[in-house]
Formats: sequence, C-alpha cells, structure tokens
Amino acid sequence: MARNLEIKVKLDNHKRIKKILSTNNIKLAEVLKQKDIYYKVKEGLLKLRIENGTRTLIYYNRNEKSKKRWSDYFLLDINTQNAEKFLDNFLERIIEVKKVRELYLYNNTRIHLDKVDNLGYFLELETRVVNGLSDAEKRFNYLVMLLDLKSYPELRDTYRNLLIDKMR
Repeated sequence: MARNLEIKVKLDNHKRIKKILSTNNIKLAEVLKQKDIYYKVKEGLLKLRIENGTRTLIYYNRNEKSKKRWSDYFLLDINTQNAEKFLDNFLERIIEVKKVRELYLYNNTRIHLDKVDNLGYFLELETRVVNGLSDAEKRFNYLVMLLDLKSYPELRDTYRNLLIDKMR
C-alpha cells in the first residue's frame, strides 16, 4: 500500500500557478487526458482511470475529517481494452469524471493542474511518502507555501462528489 499527502483547491484559471512553476523551473512533465469511472464499494473509493490509452484500477481510502489529507492507495494496471465492459458486469457504476490534467513533478510530489468537465479549474498536490511521514510533510508544506495555496479555500471532496452534488 502506498501513501501520500494531498490538497485540492479551486482556481479561476491556472495562469498564476503556471507563472510560479515557471519562475521556479518546475516544468510540465505531461498532459494527461483522463476519464475516471467510479464504482460503488462498501468502503473507500474505487475507480477505473483511462488515461492516454492506459487503464489503471485505483482503490483509495482517506479520512476526510482529519486535519491532514493522508491517502492510502493501491494501483492495479490493467492490460485490456475491455476493462470498462468487464467491470460493468459486476460493479455498479456511480459517475464518470472527465478531465485534462497538466502534470508537473517536483521532489516526489505530483502537481496537477486540472480542467474538469462541468466543474472548472483545480490544483491538486500529491506528495508521496518515501522517507517517512515527516519528510513528506516537509516537502508538501514547501510547495503549499511556494504556490501560496493557503490563499485558496481547500476542497475536502473528490471530483466524483462535486459532480454528484452539482447534478442534484
């Protein structure tokens, strides 16, 4: 099981963040076209991510009520084009989230600049635990400060839930 520390904020656009990234020589690693299909599970979250032609089943669990957003997750690469149809045979589909993600990498942190269909612009940080929790927190807090993320309201919800709420 892997673990990371996360934050998500809503933005009007990505311009200000891109300028900070550029000034600090943090370069765009990749543009990812993603479709996440969420399935009903008893505990945690399960989604099939279809990303630039690859498929990964992702299960994660995190306590949304805790002060820090630590997330435990499992990734399972799937090497079949029929993964969607296969899973639909025995799992109940909840919702699809489509987005374009600009991925930046810095010191074992994934910086996501997301444009989510029907929701808008977001930034997510995911700092991976590689040398203990305190090291991850230190690296995470550095980027939170650098990108001035405390000046934005933190979202403690998934794109899945935000879309479901919007549809009600």
